[in-house]
Amino acid sequence: MGRKSTFIGEASRQTGLSIHTIRFYESEGLLPEPARTESGYRVFSNQAISRLQFIRKAQELGFSLDEIRELLILNDHSRDACSHVKSLVEEKLASVRARIHALHAMEAELKRISAECGRSQQRHKGNGAKRCPVLAKLDRKE
Repeated sequence: MGRKSTFIGEASRQTGLSIHTIRFYESEGLLPEPARTESGYRVFSNQAISRLQFIRKAQELGFSLDEIRELLILNDHSRDACSHVKSLVEEKLASVRARIHALHAMEAELKRISAECGRSQQRHKGNGAKRCPVLAKLDRKE
């Protein structure tokens, strides 16, 4: 081999991905099977390292493996992919906004029941007769 060999441990260090994750991406077809040494060790090309970094960055943006697979295909084979990628990004953005909205609603409800719990503790200090309002709410059959 005329170029520097990058084994899986070094690929892991360079990309910030675990060895297990790199093997998983390979098994899922996101990463082409790398060349191997005579003793069977994986040897990663610079192109494979770049692809792993692409996958990691896409995951950091919240793309699923199926979405990343689609992005990789577009990246590999389409010179005119920008409008399609923009559509994928806008879908992801809408999904993120919906999750943020749901998280805000969850936060408000948690604040409300936490305050209710605090008021209940003050009213029933020491006698323990009243059931925790949080547990009662979770146990309600709605």
